[in-house]
Amino acid sequence: MQRVTGIGGIFFKSPDPSALGAWYRDHLGLDVTEWGGTMFTWGGDGSPKGMTLWSAFAQDTEYMAPGTASFMINFRVADLDALLAALRDEGCHVLDRTDVSEQGKFGWVIDPDGNKVELWEPPAEQ
Repeated sequence: MQRVTGIGGIFFKSPDPSALGAWYRDHLGLDVTEWGGTMFTWGGDGSPKGMTLWSAFAQDTEYMAPGTASFMINFRVADLDALLAALRDEGCHVLDRTDVSEQGKFGWVIDPDGNKVELWEPPAEQ
């Protein structure tokens, strides 16, 4: 079974996400949108097309809970259900919920250092 296929996004906490986004826009050229992040698209011309997100969250966000870090990495996966089942069989701390939306399917695992890791199966067209 293929597990991780790429990085889907990098998310982190900030005391002032708007100011931080402006700094990244002004100094590094990121096209930070109203939702607080940017989307890097890649692929095409015969290779798989996809995207990687960059986004700052408010310092008090609960999105990364129960992880203990100020960041979270989102990995692209080919088959979320199969991977979550394999991780459970391997004794990993897999969170009991998954989310399904027009953006795809999401699940989470906590690594040995307490970091919440997001696993994302994109919709078929991405």
